[in-house]
Amino acid sequence: MLPERTVERLSEYRRSMLQCLEEGKTHIYSHELAALHHNTAVQVRRDIMFIGYTSMQRKGYDVRELINVIGEILDSEKGLNVAVIGIGNLGRAFTTYFVGKRSKLNIIATFDVDTNKIDRVISGVKCYPLNRIKEVVESHNISIAIVTVPADSAAEVSEQLVEAGIKGLLNFTTVPLNVAPDVYLDEYDMITSLEKVAYFVKSAKK
Repeated sequence: MLPERTVERLSEYRRSMLQCLEEGKTHIYSHELAALHHNTAVQVRRDIMFIGYTSMQRKGYDVRELINVIGEILDSEKGLNVAVIGIGNLGRAFTTYFVGKRSKLNIIATFDVDTNKIDRVISGVKCYPLNRIKEVVESHNISIAIVTVPADSAAEVSEQLVEAGIKGLLNFTTVPLNVAPDVYLDEYDMITSLEKVAYFVKSAKK
């Protein structure tokens, strides 16, 4: 199993190389990838060798080939189904942005308590009531959930998700979640990230 930070960097490299393909660029050097991600060429080469890819030519890595190799490492062969829990402003924005971005990760359901959203198709995805989480997760083989609910309901919702069989949670709430050891949890706190940026801006002004 790859280290978490390596997985993150490989995902970032792939995203940049997909953009390169759109721009007609077929090869890329390690130092070019490094510059795009404020990294070092040594780190890029180490990450790529870590996944067993060493076919660097004089004109750099073959972009399409390396994208495919990273895909073989990161992606599930059959793809994974994803649900967004809480289709407020953040949940809707996430769904709108992500739908269609990755063929092996499919947002196929959203959930909310707002009766004005339930049974509607929002951002291309059907919205279900929260009390149907277990039923929908099981019937649609959903294994990943993105949690964007209000903080006071985050813990209860995460428990429902785990009980329904969810194996991976991406937590966008401000409340740290506790889940079983066999559930992978990644937490992103936007307030902490903004405060970190503010701290370094403040420090730079001194």
